[in-house]
Amino acid sequence: MSENQQVENVIIIGSGPAGYTAAIYTARANLNPLMFEGYFAGGQLMLTTEVENYPGFPEGVMGPDFMMDLKKQAERFGTRVVTKDVTKVDFSQTPHRVEVGNDVYYANAVIISTGASAKLLGLESEKKLMGHGVSTCATCDGAFFREKAVAIVGGGDSAMEEANFLTRFASKVYVIHRREELRASKIMQDRAMNNPKIEFIWNSEITEILGEQKVTGVKLYNNKTDEHSEMALDGVFVAIGHTPNTKLFTEFLETDETGYLKVAYPSSRTNVEGVFAAGDVHDSIYRQAITAAGAGCRAAIDAERYLESIGH
Repeated sequence: MSENQQVENVIIIGSGPAGYTAAIYTARANLNPLMFEGYFAGGQLMLTTEVENYPGFPEGVMGPDFMMDLKKQAERFGTRVVTKDVTKVDFSQTPHRVEVGNDVYYANAVIISTGASAKLLGLESEKKLMGHGVSTCATCDGAFFREKAVAIVGGGDSAMEEANFLTRFASKVYVIHRREELRASKIMQDRAMNNPKIEFIWNSEITEILGEQKVTGVKLYNNKTDEHSEMALDGVFVAIGHTPNTKLFTEFLETDETGYLKVAYPSSRTNVEGVFAAGDVHDSIYRQAITAAGAGCRAAIDAERYLESIGH
């Protein structure tokens, strides 16, 4: 590091509800944060249409509009937002080194809010209808499917949990699974199999999601009988897991067995002093906008206290 290189108080890597909330709090604490929101700014809420379960929006709010408002709020208090991806970090030294292409930055504290990406089926039709009947979050979108027929794709615990949750709203929930047995724990399997609203479609894969403006059905391929079929549906929920966006940090930061960053709960501290994590990058359980925002607040307060403790 050259002598005249500026050292930031806080660099925030990533955006979404966690990153923007961390930016709002650190900016209001006069820490003059620098945020690299990433080219895919705003996180998973950019893939949703209406958000109805965030407190304070009685009529709901569109996911992308909500993220833009959070960004404006962060900027209003002085956050410098850069729409670029961080390409490399070095947390072996202090101040911490953050690289963005050929540009190098240093910071006394770093908040990581890079989120997690839902694993998808990889279909063009899935991409086209995301937010228009295709969803990766039953808790977020289940209420839009009252008295409708929906499918959930997956065979793990979270798929079974989401299938059971969807029966509160949907008239029928089909679990489409490519094998003839589930990965889910016995208790979760029993709960789903004993629910009269849930029906299992085994050895089957979705080859196309049908519909122009919204989901109207799916094309299925049975990998046991080699048969193709179609079924009418109003919604498709993909529950085949999430991948935390942690690849950039694993050389320096501890992760759990599924790749999520470990934090010293209830704080947001990682195993490296001065590096904090917020939102879905460490939360494999709740994965909600409001819990991510809360985690962003926690990380900002932890970073502020850390900077005070080292005399900044």
